[in-house]
Amino acid sequence: MNKRPTVSVLVPVYNEEKTITEVLNKLSELSYIDEIIVVNDCSIDQTEKAILNLNSPKLKYFKLPTNQGKTAAICKAKELATKDVLIIQDADLEYDPEELIDVLNPIFSNRADVVYGSRFLVKKTSRVLYYYHFLANKGLTCLSNLLTNINFTDIETCYKAFRREIFQPMPLTSKGFGMEVEITAMVSKLPIRIYEVPISYYGRTYDEGKKIGKIDGIMALFYILYYNILTPFLKTHRDYLTKLKKEIRENKLL
Repeated sequence: MNKRPTVSVLVPVYNEEKTITEVLNKLSELSYIDEIIVVNDCSIDQTEKAILNLNSPKLKYFKLPTNQGKTAAICKAKELATKDVLIIQDADLEYDPEELIDVLNPIFSNRADVVYGSRFLVKKTSRVLYYYHFLANKGLTCLSNLLTNINFTDIETCYKAFRREIFQPMPLTSKGFGMEVEITAMVSKLPIRIYEVPISYYGRTYDEGKKIGKIDGIMALFYILYYNILTPFLKTHRDYLTKLKKEIRENKLL
């Protein structure tokens, strides 16, 4: 019987003092999670204190010296990760850590190399919230699909799992929430197996701490056009794709 791949969870966090303890405790209790990389994007509340009060052998903690955004936090987290599979978990409890196994299973069973957890496939539970957020997400996903020729239902989802060989060397240059678009633009250009699985979603209101706003939607639209049209001309992205395609073609990877 083949041994399952090991898993690193990447947790970017900024001002989540109310939820970070519960998120990390839940992750620590999951037997299939081997490593939890928490990167604090220079929070100004009690987030760091809450993290340092935890005692889990799975936990690795790093604090960025200045507030640099989610992309920078993920870049540092994936740099520090040491396990076979990397998966992203937000610190706000909008996504249930218990469902990480659903996202990981296609990789565990060697059916997929990248998996997205979709909030818009048939799912168990979803909090009813802002229609304009839903509409914007569907519009951005549709535009991305037109440019990538991939039939995603939810590119803006937090839950994305990757084989380490794919994600660790991936150059990410976007700011804020543009990372989701940039990742999608690159994985769509690789000869790999991409899956989506349904997940639940417990969205927050702005009063409860939700951070994404109108400007993030506008920037996501810009990034969709920028990365899908210009990726072949961006040296870091072109070099990454060329190297990975060559390694896959020569059976040195995956």
